[in-house]
Amino acid sequence: MQHAVGSPLPPPHQPGHGPAVGWSPAAHQPGPPQGPAPVPPPPPPAPGYPTAPLRAPAPHPGPAPGQGPQQPHAAPGQGPQQPPVAPSAPSAPPVPETTGHVPLPPGGPVAVPSVPPATAAPDPTTTTLAVLLIGPAGAGKTSVAKYWAEHRRVPTAHISLDDVREWVRSGFADPQTGWNEHSEAQYRLARRTCGFSARNFLANGISCILDDAVFPDRPVVGLGGWKRHVGPGLLPVVLLPGLDIVLERNAERSGNRRLTDEEVARIHGRMAGWYGSGLPIIDNSQLDVPETAHLLDEVLSRSIASPPNW
Repeated sequence: MQHAVGSPLPPPHQPGHGPAVGWSPAAHQPGPPQGPAPVPPPPPPAPGYPTAPLRAPAPHPGPAPGQGPQQPHAAPGQGPQQPPVAPSAPSAPPVPETTGHVPLPPGGPVAVPSVPPATAAPDPTTTTLAVLLIGPAGAGKTSVAKYWAEHRRVPTAHISLDDVREWVRSGFADPQTGWNEHSEAQYRLARRTCGFSARNFLANGISCILDDAVFPDRPVVGLGGWKRHVGPGLLPVVLLPGLDIVLERNAERSGNRRLTDEEVARIHGRMAGWYGSGLPIIDNSQLDVPETAHLLDEVLSRSIASPPNW
C-alpha cells in the first residue's frame, strides 16, 4: 500500500504489542491539531455597480443517514405512490414478410383452345399453347422445339422427356438394353413429371412444347398418357422425315441418345403408322430448323381453328 509523500509509515507489527488498531497519521504529527481550512473573504465589488449581499444557497435536504431516497407521502391505507407513466405509443402493424413468395395458380388440365370470333386465322405465335412434338429418334424434335420456344413472342418453355429421364443417374433403365418393367416405369414417371410441369407453366401463362417418341400402336401408353397428364387441349404434331435423314442425324449423336441403325429403322417403320391417323404430319427432310419451326406455326394455326380428334 502506498501513502502520500511526507506521511509517516505505520509502525510494523511487533510480537507482544497487539495489532495496530485505530492508528492515525495525525496522532503522530507534532504541533497543534489542524482544523478546517479558513474560507477566504469575497473579493471587493467592482466600482460603479451596485452590489447585494451574497447569500449561500439553501441546502437541499437529503435523506438521513441509512435511509434511501424519500418517496411522496401516500394517503392512509394506500401504498406508496408510483410516478406517472407516460402512455405508450400504439403498436405498429406487423411488417409483411418480404421473402419473395408469390402465390401461383394451381395447374389444371389444359382445355381445348377456343376459336376466336374473328374471321382471320388465329395467330399461334401469341396464343398460349400446349404442343406435343412426336417423331422418331433423329427426326429433329429437340432442335425444332428449342428453336420454336426461343423465337415466340410470348413466354414458352421446352420440356424434353429425354432430359427428364436422364435425371436418373444411378439405376437408369436404358430402353436400348431391352424394354422391361423398369424402363417402362421410368418412362411413365418421366412423362407424368413432364405433364405436371406443363400444367403448372400453362396455368401461369407460359406456353409449353413437349417432345416424345410416341408410337401409334400404343395409344394407351402414348397419346392417352399425355392426354391424361396434360389435358385435352394438348396439340400433337408428328415430325417424320425420311429414313435416310433419320439415320444420318442419329449417326451424329453420342451417348445414350445414339441408337443402332437397326433400332432407328424399326422405330421409323412404326412411326409410319401415324399416316392416316388424322394428326398433322410435317416432313422436314428438306427443311432446316427455322423453316420447320415456321411450318409448325402454320400447322398449329389450323389445329387451333379445327382441333384434331385424337
